[in-house]
Amino acid sequence: MGFGAPTSAVGAIVGRMTVPPVLPDAVPDVAAVLAPVASMLSSLRETYVDLHAHPELSFQETRTASLVAARLATLGYLVHAGIGGTGVAGVLTNGDGPCVLLRADMDALPVTEDTGLPYASTVHTTTADGVESGVMHACGHDVHVTALLGAAEVLAQGQAAWSGTLVVVFQPAEELGRGARAMVDDGLYDRVPKPDIVLGQHVAPVAAGLVGLHGGPAFAGTDVLDIRLIGRGGHGSRPEATVDPVVMAASTVMRLQTIVSREIAANDAAVVTVGTLHAGTKENIIPDEARLGVNVRSFDEAVRTRVLAAVERIVRGEAAAAGAPQPPRVTTRDGFPPVINDPAETERTRGVLAAHFGAERVIDPGPVSGSEDVGVLATAVGVPIVYWLLGGWDPAAFQAAERAGTVNQDIPSNHSPRFAPVPHPTLETGVEALVVAALDRLAPPPIA
Repeated sequence: MGFGAPTSAVGAIVGRMTVPPVLPDAVPDVAAVLAPVASMLSSLRETYVDLHAHPELSFQETRTASLVAARLATLGYLVHAGIGGTGVAGVLTNGDGPCVLLRADMDALPVTEDTGLPYASTVHTTTADGVESGVMHACGHDVHVTALLGAAEVLAQGQAAWSGTLVVVFQPAEELGRGARAMVDDGLYDRVPKPDIVLGQHVAPVAAGLVGLHGGPAFAGTDVLDIRLIGRGGHGSRPEATVDPVVMAASTVMRLQTIVSREIAANDAAVVTVGTLHAGTKENIIPDEARLGVNVRSFDEAVRTRVLAAVERIVRGEAAAAGAPQPPRVTTRDGFPPVINDPAETERTRGVLAAHFGAERVIDPGPVSGSEDVGVLATAVGVPIVYWLLGGWDPAAFQAAERAGTVNQDIPSNHSPRFAPVPHPTLETGVEALVVAALDRLAPPPIA
């Protein structure tokens, strides 16, 4: 998952922040439940550093899953492992009341880390495409797992303050957009109770200590297309005897850029990215084919349909214009729908987070062009979802970049080899946000 530039309002908020403020005691029960967090900071950081140094690719999260399952078992959760491959779910039943599901994703990316951190990943792999690459938690899923483990511990220790059922889900393969669906299809909801709401968060290149919620379409849906452009290869000295797929690909890439700028209304939103282009083996050989990897993001189904149709039309048109001997082949590889935060539930969550952290630390980032498959966990059983951003960047560094107008240049985004959330106050803010949102939905304890 990736994100666009943070809103300009963030800088003004960060400018008023120094050390993250002491948490208010407006809700005594919440404050009591959260009291252990201060003593957990060292262990939270230790878990985070361990996960960051040992990243695992999608559907390969065996070490992470084992760590999670063992930790949940020691906390008294009923643990279900191996769901959808490597997914883990824990259930803590604590009397009558609502059922709340908290979710984190576990997978890393084929990115070679360049953060310079003492705990930077040195893991390397060969991807399914045969590419040698490092492996890195370049999207912060190590933050998500650590924060949810912390929240699971806090809520287990604080059972005297709530009643109901807590389900914690640690999901594989979010980066492929297939992990949530894999867990659902493998019987997740046959093993855990159906929740009344799904809650979760994603770390972002925003100042640590902030959380950001947006009701309605909050995270874009995405489609991944593999496009094969078929030419006729030959010697580079005789282009007249060939149909050059490299030139065909170059024309296609440039024309695809006109979809958003010339076919989508200004008040709609879409992104079309050509992320990969592979062709040829030697500079004096015109190859037989070129392959493009295209990513499409949208918030509205009508816009999505129009963009995908335009991609198909342009690809076929450029092939025809080039005199291709065969039509191109367009294959949809991955895709998942937008995350639609329930508006009323989002405002309710905003209220409890603002009461806890202070209103200045709870922002509305607007719709995020990054994509997430967490919504599948909610739509599969017809329940609402609230999914928010968790700031992860050093507040002073973010403020300096805001003042200089260099956020895009100086603050690495998700999926960058230099993406490096600061452990504190990111982790404790993530733990507290999950706990506060969950306690708001769980029932109060029965009166003795």
